[in-house]
Amino acid sequence: MAQTTESPEAPVQPQTERPSTGALLTRALRGNVRQYGMLVALALIVLLFQFWTDGILLQPLNITNLIQQNGYILILAIGMMIVIIAGHIDLSVGSLAAFVGAASAVMMVKHQVPWPVALVVSLLIGAVAGAWQGFWIAYIGIPSFIVTLAGMLLFRGGTQILLQGQSIAPFPTGFQKIGSGFLPQVGPNTNYHNLTLLIGAAVLAIAVLQEVRGRRQAASYGLELLPVGMFVAKLAAITAAVAVFTMLLASYHGVPIVLLILGGLLVGFGYLMRNSILGRHTYAIGGNEAAAKLSGVKSKRVVFLAFVNMGVLAALAGLVFAARLNAGTPQAGINFELEAIAAAFIGGASATGGVGTVLGAIIGGLVLGVLNNGMSLVGIGTDYQQVIKGMVLLAAVGFDVYNKRKVGS
Repeated sequence: MAQTTESPEAPVQPQTERPSTGALLTRALRGNVRQYGMLVALALIVLLFQFWTDGILLQPLNITNLIQQNGYILILAIGMMIVIIAGHIDLSVGSLAAFVGAASAVMMVKHQVPWPVALVVSLLIGAVAGAWQGFWIAYIGIPSFIVTLAGMLLFRGGTQILLQGQSIAPFPTGFQKIGSGFLPQVGPNTNYHNLTLLIGAAVLAIAVLQEVRGRRQAASYGLELLPVGMFVAKLAAITAAVAVFTMLLASYHGVPIVLLILGGLLVGFGYLMRNSILGRHTYAIGGNEAAAKLSGVKSKRVVFLAFVNMGVLAALAGLVFAARLNAGTPQAGINFELEAIAAAFIGGASATGGVGTVLGAIIGGLVLGVLNNGMSLVGIGTDYQQVIKGMVLLAAVGFDVYNKRKVGS
């Protein structure tokens, strides 16, 4: 009699539930909590002061002033963010910016040096100053707080010596355009700045292509993706933001020169920190220097280069400030270092190093800039402005500490 053999039942495979839209959004927000949080905060601050000032905040003239008034702080914030990511601090950047502005004034006004030559020499002065401080910090081992505090006193005194307590002015017209100039108008009369419209369209196209490419790469690696509807909404938000900002600038004098400088720095340093070996090593040193050294990272070289870069950016900020002011003055650069440090921490830097982005530094600087501008427009005194900015900084750092403790637990 033939036996009937029953084949064993195949094991039931557990069904993997697809995360809901809310869960995906929550994960995305958690992964970028500081950056998205500051973007939301910046948007809310803009909306608040837009209503509070009866629409003056987003007038084209005020937007242009906002960019030009905060350009040098944003430049410093980029360099400061990189220094903080590496686990250090630089208290000398305001004094170094003043010193370079004074040196450029002496060269151009007193000695008639052509402004392009003076600009290059000024940037070299910043690089040498950064190398000087980086040497003591990276290779001798003196804490950056002490070295840059000494540098703050040294460069402030050097500024007084160069200028002999007096302002030197005016600068050549070409140099002034660095701080207060605009791109020239080209093409037919359209009641808008044509070159600005073209630049805005190019920026929008690149931004959308980057988002699409990033989504395709994430899909190829099997990573979770935002639902199509949310992704389209994100692209629509980017498009609206770029279009509104472009039209505001194009309806006035167009793109300020300092905005082009900031755009170049944002793209260049953003790529450097995300994609280069030097950028990854900077994050590694700030996160855990001992482990980074065991992995073969040349920590002294990386820290040294971070301070050289900070010196160059401080020099550039000093040149932009001097060009906008149209004078080299002994009072330049006061509290610049505090503004740059605050912008970096508000933009997502961690007090322990190893965390932060170049875009975050820009966002943090814009938060401070809009606060300054908005509070001035509504008539809030400088005393209360300092109190409010101090509370914002404390809240940002406290938020970072809270998140770390939450993750640790």
